[in-house]
Amino acid sequence: MADRDTVFQFSPHDHVFLGKDHERAERRTWAVIILCSVMMIAEIVGGILFGSLALIADGLHMSTHAGALLLAALAYTYARKYATDRNFTFGTGKFGDLAGYSSAVVLAMIALLIAYEAITRFFDPVPIAFNEAIPIAVLGLAVNVASALLLSGGHRHDHDHGHSHSHSHDDEHHGHAHGHSAHHRDNNMRAAVIHVMADAAVSVLVIVGLLLARAFGWLWMDPLAGLVGAVVIANWSFGLLRDTGAILLDRTPDPRMAEKVRNAIESDGDRVTDLHLWRLGPGHLGAIVSVATSGTREPAHYRKRLAKFADLSHVTVEVQHISSHA
Repeated sequence: MADRDTVFQFSPHDHVFLGKDHERAERRTWAVIILCSVMMIAEIVGGILFGSLALIADGLHMSTHAGALLLAALAYTYARKYATDRNFTFGTGKFGDLAGYSSAVVLAMIALLIAYEAITRFFDPVPIAFNEAIPIAVLGLAVNVASALLLSGGHRHDHDHGHSHSHSHDDEHHGHAHGHSAHHRDNNMRAAVIHVMADAAVSVLVIVGLLLARAFGWLWMDPLAGLVGAVVIANWSFGLLRDTGAILLDRTPDPRMAEKVRNAIESDGDRVTDLHLWRLGPGHLGAIVSVATSGTREPAHYRKRLAKFADLSHVTVEVQHISSHA
């Protein structure tokens, strides 16, 4: 039978589980929003002045692009602003995943709309003003390339992470060995980049489709390009929904890490009776470990064992002392 239970949590620390590049990514996302907003205003005003409906339409499209990025920027800002608010039990690191999930839903809707419009145009082709449409598509691609370059500056260190407290790294570096694993991803930035890439991919397809349609009279190339773009966007959306949804539901982010935690505890004959591992934010994992032992080891013993895993940013250990005659 059990003699007593002991619960131990790592030394007190703040619950800031944001990625190391959080503020840099936030600044770059706002910069892209400004770029898109300037282009949006320029296109709409230019369309009104020059009587170009296509230019106005592209300007309105740019507004949806800026709106999607605004969701990412607000998530960064909100997560940073409330990072030390104790009302958020495990910090605000998941705001980016929530925003990424929302963006994925928006992307899925965009893919459906593009697919619907493409299929409609297969059966009911519309006249295309090639000399006006092609330059606008090229302009849109240029803006997307510029946006991607801006965002990539905040994304290039996605594999890094910061911790609000220190760990020993004795002879083990498993925490960093998974530097590019899923639980290090900044899904908020990933969603923003996917929005830009999706728009860029559609722009490329549209340009190719328009050039072929103008050169050979293949009007069906334009809707075909749109349909291919819809499939590409839907695929990216599905991947983002799957990954962010798993995080929001606290699915174990790294089974290998869970196994290593279990092995570290059980190497001396003790037994892990319960283990919960979940993502707190980019590069930060939380863990609750219940250990059954017939020895006299206290939680501090297991704390030292788990401290070598740098990704474990918030750990609670429960020790159940079992009588050797149980």
